[in-house]
Amino acid sequence: MHILGLTGSIGMGKSTAAAMLRALGLPVHDADAAVHRLLAKGGKAVAAVGAAFPGVVADGAVDRKALGALVFGKPAQLKRLEAILHPLVRRAERDFLAQCRQERHDVVVLDIPLLFETGGEKRCDGVVVVTAPQFLQTQRVMKRPGMTRERFRQILQSQMPDAEKRRRADWVVDTGLGRRPTLAALGRIVRELKSDRFARSR
Repeated sequence: MHILGLTGSIGMGKSTAAAMLRALGLPVHDADAAVHRLLAKGGKAVAAVGAAFPGVVADGAVDRKALGALVFGKPAQLKRLEAILHPLVRRAERDFLAQCRQERHDVVVLDIPLLFETGGEKRCDGVVVVTAPQFLQTQRVMKRPGMTRERFRQILQSQMPDAEKRRRADWVVDTGLGRRPTLAALGRIVRELKSDRFARSR
């Protein structure tokens, strides 16, 4: 089974690429969605996060906006939160991979926003980085509810620069070219992995 890592900076089209890979028939593990489940009502991280950050739990779920206000731009607090969440997210990832092996999938996807920042590329056979021109990235991000230029700047500072991600990637997909070229590029990557040509060349 080949594990394909998918990553990219904010506003670069990663969610769209993940949806396209699902449409191509690949199972996709969404690390962000896993975090949301952990923090939702009944989630496995609710109690630990509530103990570490008093006041962020309401009606049995973590108020992610309140939590974000406590950790965003505060490295020590963020590290404390990550120490709770990362092991649980990794466990969910391992369960996903075990299920995919049992179902005999030949290619699966790990959709991880901070893939390189957390060393996740070591768990992948190859990594796709989605990118787009800076003006388009800015347009996309500024359309998000509650986004400000200062918050956007802080998010970018917390992520590896796009140029460095592209340098480390096995494949770079420019989502700024449109949906059809993006889907075609992803299809070529999947076919290459399924044929084992990429695995033999590494």
